[in-house]
Amino acid sequence: MSSNGDSDTIAPARESTSTNRRQGFGQGFLDTIGTGWADRPEVARPRREQADFAARRRAAVSAAFPGKRLVIPAGGLKQRSNDTDYPFRAHSAFSHLTGWGSDAEPDSVLVFDPADEGHDVTLYFRERADRSTPEFYSNAAIGEFWIGPRPALGAVAAELGMATAHVDAFEGAADDVVLDEDDDLTRFLSELRLIKDEYEVAQMRLAVEATARGFDDIVAELDRIIEHPRGERVVEGVFHQRARGDGNTIGYDTIAASGPHACYLHWTRNDGAVVPGDLILIDAGVELDSLYTADITRTLPVSGRFTDVQRKVYEAVREAADAAFAAARPGAKFSELNRAAWEVIAARTAEWGILPVTAAESMDPETGHHHRRYMVHGTSHHLGIDVHDCAQARRELYAGGTLEPGMVFTIEPGIYFQIDDLTVPEEYRGIGVRIEDDILMTADGPVSLSADIPRTADEVEAWIARGRDPR
Repeated sequence: MSSNGDSDTIAPARESTSTNRRQGFGQGFLDTIGTGWADRPEVARPRREQADFAARRRAAVSAAFPGKRLVIPAGGLKQRSNDTDYPFRAHSAFSHLTGWGSDAEPDSVLVFDPADEGHDVTLYFRERADRSTPEFYSNAAIGEFWIGPRPALGAVAAELGMATAHVDAFEGAADDVVLDEDDDLTRFLSELRLIKDEYEVAQMRLAVEATARGFDDIVAELDRIIEHPRGERVVEGVFHQRARGDGNTIGYDTIAASGPHACYLHWTRNDGAVVPGDLILIDAGVELDSLYTADITRTLPVSGRFTDVQRKVYEAVREAADAAFAAARPGAKFSELNRAAWEVIAARTAEWGILPVTAAESMDPETGHHHRRYMVHGTSHHLGIDVHDCAQARRELYAGGTLEPGMVFTIEPGIYFQIDDLTVPEEYRGIGVRIEDDILMTADGPVSLSADIPRTADEVEAWIARGRDPR
């Protein structure tokens, strides 16, 4: 049965195209379907840990937009095919301001109404329907007979510590300031996430811990992965099982790139074999029920040991990552991390005779950057409730911004020698390496949240040996 089956008396939110599947209801069903159900008392749940943090965020928004009516939608279901939808995930800004994560309801709306002092804030969503209504059994998009229990207004109000109302009571106006329609509001809500609060930092630690377990799972299944003709898919599946078990889902499409595929930066097709002698680059993160996600990359020798050339490239990437970490400190420019990593990449590729110029010439931003053929991406991005968090922030606060305590970001240099790149010696072609860690900036300097996941070539080889023989 599909996740959005056909209705009969009342049409679903999106009309099904499979009308030939509809079955009529007899009068006996219609006369009795609303009766014979046990009472459903409203179960009181404690106020959520994140409620007070979300309230502070809303207060900051209210102070920034005095006298304006603000509308922050959660978003709705998105069609995958015919009458099936993608799993719903609320807009990140909506979840950040409400504290409502994986259990948020589609089509909910957070509204800031101007008041004498600040704003009155109301969360509008579709409350559970009484079982005596046709919606209960006939609306496959929202009926509880189809999708399971929906939350009650009072329960959500108590959990999130805010006023709630039925979405049918929401009335939009032409002069509303609406998220993703108004640049100032969109930018402010993105920049509000640049500095993480205590709750967010704790969630990031938990997301990294769950992701580390997912990587351990992959290492433990390496022999089975090698045996499968599409072993990359097995890697993806193993990690997905951990993400669904320990969190909400994956934070982004898992990259399981073996052999030459590791040189494609966003390889998510994951349909190749995992062959001993090759490297496999795995970029993956667990998204928690709070929607905060990790973003970790490790590159593993499939056979359990690096070849001499693989080790040389791998350790160069680790050296670049360590250089970027050393450059990270409160007050440093975000761009300094890029430069520190690029200096190592330029130096090593020049040393190997691959660059057509010196490392110093390659580092010239106007006439150089030859080394970026082998590392076209940047070294860092912000991380949090989005894998590329704060993406709508002003450039001067992001790429040109200053590192501050409370920021969480990645350090992820790489070297990629594509299989058909004639500018590199043949023994390097098809080798792709990336090492990515999640970093918390504190007043005392950077802390790697993912430091416990093996990083050096020796540590990685020992990790694989332990995983294959846990005794």
